Amino acid sequence: MRLFAASLATETNTFSPIPTSEESYFTCFTARPGEHPDEPSLCTAPLWVARRRAQQEGFTLIEGSCFFAQPAGPTTKRAFETLRDEILGQLKAAMPVDGVLLGLHGAMVADGYDDCEGDLLERVRAIVGPSCVIGVELDPHCHLTLKRVGLADVIVLFKEYPHVDIVPRAEELLTLVLKTIRGEIKPTVSLYDCRQIAFYPTTSEPNTSFVTRMKALEGKDGVLSVSFGHGFPHADVPEMGSRMLVYTDNAKAAGDALATKLGQEIIALRGKTAPPNLDFLDALDQALATDTSKGPAIIAEPADNAGGGSASDNTMSLKELIRRDLKNVAVAPMWDPVAVTFCHAVGVGGRLRLRLGGKTSELSGDPVDADCEVLGIAKDCFQSFGDARAAVGDLAAVRIGGIDLIINSNRCQALGRELFTLAGLDPSKYDLLVLKSAQHFQAAYGPIASKVFYSETQGPSSQRYENHPYTRVQRPLYPMEHTEGRLLV
Repeated sequence: MRLFAASLATETNTFSPIPTSEESYFTCFTARPGEHPDEPSLCTAPLWVARRRAQQEGFTLIEGSCFFAQPAGPTTKRAFETLRDEILGQLKAAMPVDGVLLGLHGAMVADGYDDCEGDLLERVRAIVGPSCVIGVELDPHCHLTLKRVGLADVIVLFKEYPHVDIVPRAEELLTLVLKTIRGEIKPTVSLYDCRQIAFYPTTSEPNTSFVTRMKALEGKDGVLSVSFGHGFPHADVPEMGSRMLVYTDNAKAAGDALATKLGQEIIALRGKTAPPNLDFLDALDQALATDTSKGPAIIAEPADNAGGGSASDNTMSLKELIRRDLKNVAVAPMWDPVAVTFCHAVGVGGRLRLRLGGKTSELSGDPVDADCEVLGIAKDCFQSFGDARAAVGDLAAVRIGGIDLIINSNRCQALGRELFTLAGLDPSKYDLLVLKSAQHFQAAYGPIASKVFYSETQGPSSQRYENHPYTRVQRPLYPMEHTEGRLLV
């Protein structure tokens, strides 16, 4: 038995001012055949898992290239076609194969391509033919388009947000692909469209219990896999939205009924899945009134979240903290490669005047000019993200009055505590942390927080989705309009 595995992934915010080029993939994550490290990354877990299980389970793995770019605006046409065609060329050279494993994101958009994953799958299917089994792992912030669902034999999504389960889901995907190749199961798909967009953090109810119920259904009564696609609301593409995906073992009617039932449960939770999205000033007032004896209050800043395609250089929150002359407060991370370079030049203990943030677009606000003390510096840094690591680039921590600011050279969101510890700081000792992230910070910072507040600042990843200037999304769609769900497949 021969399997081919590869990965091409990014999350595209079509409202982001930051273009995604070939260089975006090369500087973030690129591993060509044989170069993949002995650890998983966000979208390469299928390859990593297959590498570990190949000899034990009696199959040959042919590794293709893996590419990932930090979320931003659309990928250029040239970049997508070049990277796609490299993988397709490797697949052709590997033929014949019995199965294909693809680690994709699911919300990639390129110039001229609304559905990059669907386009890739169409070309893969043309090479391998109808009998080859194609398995795909996707991020739940994906677009579960009819095209990709029709072309793949099995699609498995991460269930958790933050995405701490990328490896377990890849293990499940590989198991289902191998069983399908061996004729032990016949995956049959059902897809239900909830006709809505929302925020579904699985660290809080009712989302936690819903994930538990999904897991409990799998492996019983012919149910092979249950996935909930949250959708990625920061993309203006036709099939954006929340969808329920069910695979049964050749039991179409039962799958349709289950996908419909679960999809309607999601619809019934409209308005209840997300914590309050406060104006930043309100969030700050409530955070400052919080008892922080057991840990810092945390304010999340999703609108300027690099993980959603934003620049992470908006200055609104920093300006307000400075205006109030707050003490024992920290902001992390702000993307400012120029300021990082200056901090590394003067070294720890150095003092200098920096122009911080406010560089990318009008959504970044105006720069902050401030006298700063360099508290810590580090080069070529990574932060933890579940079983994976995410590149931070060079790092610097500066103090402005009583406020500590973490700045870095590789645009990223707050994931692991290494943002602080690599600069010699302890995040648990602050009274307040303002983190540029939507939800992934919860895995590392949630356990030390006294309370978490979600706030609205400025940026192309706003959680007030109705404010996005959609022109291409299929309407009606909740919360912009009231509408019912529907079974698609």
